[in-house]
Amino acid sequence: MKHRHLLLASAIAAATLSLAACKKEPSPEADTATTTAPAGETADQFVARINAEYKAAYPEMTSAQWLSSTYINSDSERVAAKANERSLTQLNSWIEQAAKFEGQPMSDDSKRALHLLKLMSSMPAPRDPAKLAQLTQIATRMEGSYGAGKYCTDANDPTSCRQLGDLEQVLSSSRDYDQQLDAWQGWHGTTKDMRGDYQQFVSLVNEGAKGLGFADAGQMWRSGYDMPPEQIGPETDRLWEQVKPMYEQLHCYARGKLDATYGKDKAEVGNGLIAAHLTGNMWQQDWSNLWDQLQPYPGAGSLDITAALEKQYQGNLSGALAKAGSNANVEGLYKAQREAELRTARQMTERAQDFYVSLGMPSLPKSYWDKTQFIKPQDRDVVCHASAWDMNMEGDVRTKMCIKPNEENFTTIYHELGHIYYDLAYNPLPPLFQGGANDGFHEAIGDTIVLAMTPKYLNSIGLVDKPEESREAVINNQMRMALSGVAFLPFGLMIDRWRWGVFDGSITPDNYNKAWWDLKARYQGVAPATTRGEEFFDPGAKYHVPGNTPYTRYFLARILQFQFYKGLCDASGYKGPLHECSFYGNKEAGQKFWAMLSKGASQPWQATLKELTGGEKLDAGPMIEYFSPVNAWLKEQNQGQVCGWQASAAAPAAPAAPAAPAAPVAPAQR
Repeated sequence: MKHRHLLLASAIAAATLSLAACKKEPSPEADTATTTAPAGETADQFVARINAEYKAAYPEMTSAQWLSSTYINSDSERVAAKANERSLTQLNSWIEQAAKFEGQPMSDDSKRALHLLKLMSSMPAPRDPAKLAQLTQIATRMEGSYGAGKYCTDANDPTSCRQLGDLEQVLSSSRDYDQQLDAWQGWHGTTKDMRGDYQQFVSLVNEGAKGLGFADAGQMWRSGYDMPPEQIGPETDRLWEQVKPMYEQLHCYARGKLDATYGKDKAEVGNGLIAAHLTGNMWQQDWSNLWDQLQPYPGAGSLDITAALEKQYQGNLSGALAKAGSNANVEGLYKAQREAELRTARQMTERAQDFYVSLGMPSLPKSYWDKTQFIKPQDRDVVCHASAWDMNMEGDVRTKMCIKPNEENFTTIYHELGHIYYDLAYNPLPPLFQGGANDGFHEAIGDTIVLAMTPKYLNSIGLVDKPEESREAVINNQMRMALSGVAFLPFGLMIDRWRWGVFDGSITPDNYNKAWWDLKARYQGVAPATTRGEEFFDPGAKYHVPGNTPYTRYFLARILQFQFYKGLCDASGYKGPLHECSFYGNKEAGQKFWAMLSKGASQPWQATLKELTGGEKLDAGPMIEYFSPVNAWLKEQNQGQVCGWQASAAAPAAPAAPAAPAAPVAPAQR
């Protein structure tokens, strides 16, 4: 995930990091954050001034956020809340000053900069200082509550408490229905108390959005795509219709396998909906952990990346233990374990860096290796959700993860470094242009590299044995990719469909949970195994809701990554099946990629896309082409099955989008 200061277009979401804010009145320091326009200032001079002021204030803000994310306590929460407050106050001042330049002569760059200025925060703040302070307090409280959330089976026994990572491990590795259900319900129960805060949060950001001339915060979010906001709903629906048949085939196959494992009475809820806690993922967005049940051809073309990484860790551990000596005490053994964990995490990151460097991109700066959080600290609470940080717009970049030696974390590192290299590429631009061409671009960069991590590439770096070349091996490898990339698609849509409805009032607070599950049923074909009434706040169990991160970006990124990938494969001169392409080490592809990254947000994304791919329209065609082998195989496997599902109830229609059927049913496969 791309972490950007809350003044950047597309990123406030990940920016408000900590627990609960202090309850002091706004300080004089907050008031001094604003600046006034010099007499006779032109629009171009104004843009130059705020670029300079923005860059000067940026490191203080990001440092506060970094501390609140990596040292969760009452001190860091207070610092982050006040820093957020000052920053939002300054943003409001800039936007107010910018209004007087409307209709005045200015350069095209200044026009674009002022447009981006208005859209910089996905958490638009009210002008009232007291309400602004309240907004930052609520935001930090929700973020910190998520980061420190624990499910305790015995309230009087701290050792019975488990955090998200522990509960996710149950879903990924256990095949005990009751244990999985307990872990799933446990985490979703930790967010009950967030509902009131979220309701207040919605009211405050809507007030802020209306102050900027938008109908609500959702319309403001949809205004950041270089097209009228009312077109975003239909455009994403168009893309969804392209990929929906492929998802339905995967859903049908997975449901049949889960029926075989647990029995249809447990694996399914209602008419064809998959029980939410059985997909191996807390939010049903990635089904990779079901590999043991869904692997098409056991052992064919085996790419056990996790086993290879675990072997690497064990080697590092053996070395650290040998260095500690045979007489090492408990503390010495613990230090050896931590040393091995850190060394393995750094090696995994070095391997990811190597791919980018092979394309002609620069090595990461020394400060990255000194300041990055590679593994989870043992002495404090941190937000482990992976994120990439640009601290000063001029090279102080870092990532924040709690890396473990497994395939998921390995590919996540490649993803996060995509954000970092995007930052480094556009750092020379004026600060207001230092962002993705649109927010989907930022998420797609690293995922494009992940697509190029083919079996041949993994073998070339010594991570896996020489890949087996057979149809069975191809189907297995494609299935692994589909369980992550294709399974994610409807989830990438439904979160913002829910929030758009919350922001515009069509989803009311007394209907938050029902609307959430209606949308999950409609798009994902999943449902909770037990009743989830309005005493729960299940949307809050997904980081991006309390973190206020717009989510349509991730859906768009899934589409864009395949367009980027095809464009880079073409640039590298590759000829052959798309899914076999890797441009590792190809400087021509790297040069074209870096050129795109260097444009940042300086021009409409359509122009940036065209420079890399030759077209300026979003298109799921390359994704469908990539997965054509496994999609054909799934259709064969599903012959004779009645695929599709019946949503239990109609979900509220998404704003500015055609109404979806109340009870969609995929075509039956005969």
